[in-house]
Amino acid sequence: MKYTKDHEWLRVDGDLVVVGITEHAATALGDVVFVELPEIETVVAEGDEVVVIESVKAASDILAPTAGEIVEVNELLVDNPGLVNEDPLGAAWIFKMKLDDLGVLDDFMDEDEYNDLIG
Repeated sequence: MKYTKDHEWLRVDGDLVVVGITEHAATALGDVVFVELPEIETVVAEGDEVVVIESVKAASDILAPTAGEIVEVNELLVDNPGLVNEDPLGAAWIFKMKLDDLGVLDDFMDEDEYNDLIG
């Protein structure tokens, strides 16, 4: 698993990358009450706003960690946004992307580097 400075995690699943938010981010957000998912087949550039997550504390944008195409979204989050708080590293994945080059993932932090960041 890889991590971004924006508190997203990325996991390779075949030729796709699964993206979610870290436990640290889910805790900081507080109780999540709404998740707005992107459209499937949306092509995004690195840094594009892709998802909006609203909690009882604040609204937060999830940015595309890298360029690619959104190929699947986690529809479970529409009816159960609290899943983000319950299982942020598992069942609450947010979207899956197809990248032109999985090698770009080498530029992201590993778990030890991320833990140092949030220290």
